Amino acid sequence: MRMGKLWSAGLAVLLAVGGSAWAQSGATKTAAAKSGNGELQVYFVDVEGGQSTLFVMPTGESLLVDTGNPDPRNPSAPRDAGRIAAMAKIAGVTRIDNLVITHYHTDHVGGLPQLAALIPVGRFIDHGVNRQTEGAEGKATVAVYDAYQKVLADSHADHLTVKPGDVLPVKGMHVEVVSGDGEVIGQPLKSALAAGGGPNAACANSPVKEAENSENDRSLGMVITFGKTRILDLGDLTWAKERGLMCPVNKIGKFDVYIVSHHGLDRSGSPALVDAIAPRVAIMDNGPHKGGAPSTYVTIEGTSRLKDLWQLHTAEVPDAKNAADSRIANLPGPDAANYLKLTVRMDGTLAVTNSRTGETVEYPAK
Repeated sequence: MRMGKLWSAGLAVLLAVGGSAWAQSGATKTAAAKSGNGELQVYFVDVEGGQSTLFVMPTGESLLVDTGNPDPRNPSAPRDAGRIAAMAKIAGVTRIDNLVITHYHTDHVGGLPQLAALIPVGRFIDHGVNRQTEGAEGKATVAVYDAYQKVLADSHADHLTVKPGDVLPVKGMHVEVVSGDGEVIGQPLKSALAAGGGPNAACANSPVKEAENSENDRSLGMVITFGKTRILDLGDLTWAKERGLMCPVNKIGKFDVYIVSHHGLDRSGSPALVDAIAPRVAIMDNGPHKGGAPSTYVTIEGTSRLKDLWQLHTAEVPDAKNAADSRIANLPGPDAANYLKLTVRMDGTLAVTNSRTGETVEYPAK
């Protein structure tokens, strides 16, 4: 992790890029929402291999998925919480209406207390109690879970615990929970068959792995539908737990956008999952030395409908494989905190913007 002055420089870039958008937006709704253009904006914040994804609906309602890492060395200017707050400013958001915590690992919930001190939160959503307590990772998980519980106790925000089959109470898009607390949906989604669900031929040749017995297994996974577009975010749901969604029947169908599971680590994202969901666009929340496994790259690039894989960082892991530089927000070098932005329109057309280059790639409706 890079801290201190490099973080400050990255935040300055974010604020500089977002200043004009913030000045124009006024209150809690984005300028886009006020104009009624009917677009969903999704911002992928660079939290260095953690996850934090901000959805801003046409109504101006916001949903943030995860909060990145804590920054004990910079309590007055925390890296990840500061970047998320700066991104909210770029998006014209002054309040996080809904904050989903997929699971209680440090890189997903650790930044929450510092973020809650920077921007108000209306509702917290999670899978229930933490069940990982053993070993060094368990100790760290207990610490960030306890910090989250303190925020809940001190906050006037709503708190909602959800399970597979639930629909989140958001108005600007449809969000169905398909995994949580170690369980997955028992029956295919109603939309799955229309989206290409059914028997999954990829199961036969996809290796089987054991569950980790960690919070990763318990990740909240969500199917997000906006207009004609379907987006899949499974958090860090593990290879073993994915199988319950995909084998022998694909219970969730095909997707237009795949938020790559578990930062692209090879502990998630099995061929049984990725081949069956057949995304048109994949976006990976990886860091330079976390995630972006070569095998994950090969699995995603080999899918039948893929147009582009986008990455938050160039992967610098052993034997790394990477998308073209134009599809990567942060190249090797000083920490710049560049982000990716996905625009989703009701008719199913998509666009991805790379803040590093300022370029946007359009994808026609399927």
